Amino acid sequence: MTTDNPATKAAAEIAAWADTLGQEVYKFAATTGALWTGRPNPFSVTPRDITALENMSREFLQKHNFAVGAGVIFSADAIENRGGILEWWTTRAPGIEKLEFDLTPGGERFYDYQNMPFFTSASRTGEQSMWGPYVDYLGLDEYILTHTAPIQLGGRFVGVAGYDIRIRKLEEIFMPALRAIPGDAALLNESRRVVVGNSGAYLVGERIRSIPDDKQLIPVEVPHLGLSLLSSR
Repeated sequence: MTTDNPATKAAAEIAAWADTLGQEVYKFAATTGALWTGRPNPFSVTPRDITALENMSREFLQKHNFAVGAGVIFSADAIENRGGILEWWTTRAPGIEKLEFDLTPGGERFYDYQNMPFFTSASRTGEQSMWGPYVDYLGLDEYILTHTAPIQLGGRFVGVAGYDIRIRKLEEIFMPALRAIPGDAALLNESRRVVVGNSGAYLVGERIRSIPDDKQLIPVEVPHLGLSLLSSR
């Protein structure tokens, strides 16, 4: 296989895009963590902190206009009180608005964020995580993908920072490269679920349990994300 192969070229283009965003997400997480450097443990989130977080999220969304949401989520063990534990903003209205979540266990729409893969993976590995596609019933009611990086304080995991992107927006971004591949092709996540496909042969969210003999998996070389490209040999 050469670098002129359309599938290899597509995998490299997707990797370059995701790697650039990964660096931005790590930077977002580091800047967030710097707000609490030197504070007591567990720390509190003040109104001034929330304003700073909103400004950072706003800047991220303005710089990356394909993102539909951005913000930070803290571990319940790291924060002194429940106020400010989930600070996430969306662009679904003119400007940006803060998303509100039910964080009360047993609530009708309880958002158990600490068991979401984008949170648990970052906590377990100390590295970036990309989870999706999934239907975000608590926010957008459509398929999205969430990309996060861990927030560390003194080498201790305290939460994540990151962004959401609609799958239909990813289709716009990746489709030119995918359509250059002869035959059916799809970008798969770490669980081998289809993120984006270039035809109706692969549906968003479909799990590819086995790879047919006439197909191949090409790694999308971005550290820790586990992405791959399924295409014909």
